[in-house]
Parts: sequence; structure tokens; C-alpha cells
Amino acid sequence: MTVAPAAVGKLVVVGVGLIGGSFALALKAAGAVGEVVGVGRSRANLDAALAGLPASAHPPLTVVADLVDAAAALAAIDAIEARLGPIDVLVNSAGAARRYAPADLDAAAWHAAMDAKFFSYIHPTDIVIRRMAARGRGAIVNIIGAGGKVANPVHLPGGAANAALMLATTGLAAAFGPNGVRVNGINPGGTLTGRVQEGLAVEAKMTGLAPDELLARAQAKLPLGRLGTPEEVARAALFLASDQASYVTGAIVPMDGGANPVV
Repeated sequence: MTVAPAAVGKLVVVGVGLIGGSFALALKAAGAVGEVVGVGRSRANLDAALAGLPASAHPPLTVVADLVDAAAALAAIDAIEARLGPIDVLVNSAGAARRYAPADLDAAAWHAAMDAKFFSYIHPTDIVIRRMAARGRGAIVNIIGAGGKVANPVHLPGGAANAALMLATTGLAAAFGPNGVRVNGINPGGTLTGRVQEGLAVEAKMTGLAPDELLARAQAKLPLGRLGTPEEVARAALFLASDQASYVTGAIVPMDGGANPVV
């Protein structure tokens, strides 16, 4: 069976760095038909993401904005829509909360996680979802994380932010569904980005084991025997963003290789 590329119109990927940067490029590779815009906190992150594009590829428009700041999020969205017109799809893949050994946690760590992973999604969403509702259509996909479903001792602040995002995702889907806006989430498990190395470094500090050994052990526990890739997450997001998923909203899709067999 051949699946045609998904037409998504003006698609904005919020968060270009770590998984977000890989994800923005993967969306193009996965067959997104339309204009892809990347929003990142720094020009360096945006340039690093663009460097991964093939020489023949049409580079996406990029906008620098720190989305922890609500005013900066508004300015970024206004700039994008002034140039391209209304946003059809918003994919939130911003911010990555740091991992900590439990003994290293403090109040600042919890606040930083909510800023990095919760408010960096909520600020652009709050703006875009209202504009989509006024037009009577739109789709939002939040790349969240399995840590919001299953607690990990080295990812407690980030997991709490992910859990809050899951509730916001399903709640907004119910609230704005009558206005023609769909909102879905994806919970990736271990995915081959720089975040994996960061997490392994923290676990190595706690256990005294080498990062390579920890990675091998983690993959051996997975039913599929490996970590996921940004491209695989992108294909799932592209489906949720497209009209192929026109009756799907309020869903939180697990993508963890079967690591957490829970209902």
C-alpha cells in the first residue's frame, strides 16, 4: 500500500533544537506537503537544524523566539502569519526539561521544567488555537513524552510537566472540538537525540555504570529492541496533523517501543 504525502498547508514546528530540530527536518523527509516553519530559542539551534538538510532541499522559514515568554510567543506567531498567512498546523516540540538525580532537585528545578516543557507549549498554543477556532479548522500536535505517564526518578520535574501537558491536550481537544480544531499528543519513549546522552550521563552518575552499558541495557528491555528515531515520531505527527486523521482528537499516542504496556 502506498500512502500519499500528507498535505498540511502552513505547518509551524515550535522548538528547533535536540528532538525539535531533528523533528522539523524529519517532517520534510516524511512527506509534509506545505510550508514548514521552525521556531527556536537561538539562531545557533536553528542554523544547526538547517545544516542537516540535504543541499537540494527547500529550507524552512525560521524564527527566533524564547517561547517561555508569552509576549515573545505572540510576536513570533504574528510574524509568521504576517508573512505566510494563517497557521494550519502547530506542532509543539519545544523545550526539554533537564534530568536530575533526586538528591539534586530543588524548587528551581521544578520551576525550570514547567517553563521549558509546559509554558513553552502553552504560550503558542493559546494564541494559535483561538485563531484556528475563529476560522473553524486547524490541528495541533504536542510532542510530549512517556515520562508524564510513568515516573522516572531522574526525570521527575520533566515528567510532571509532561503529565500537565497531557491533561491540557485532552482538555483543549474537548473545548475547541466544536470549533473545528483537533488537538492530539504523542508520547515518545527513548528517541535517538542528544537527550538520550544527557539522561544516560545522569544515570551513570547515580549507578556508576558506563553510559554505553546503560544504553545497551535499556534497549535490551524494549520489546522492539531499539530506541525510536525522530523520523518515526514525525511520521506519526504528520498523520495526526493531516486530514487522514480527521476524526482523531484528544488522543495521546504512545511511541515507546512497547516499553510501558499500560492501558
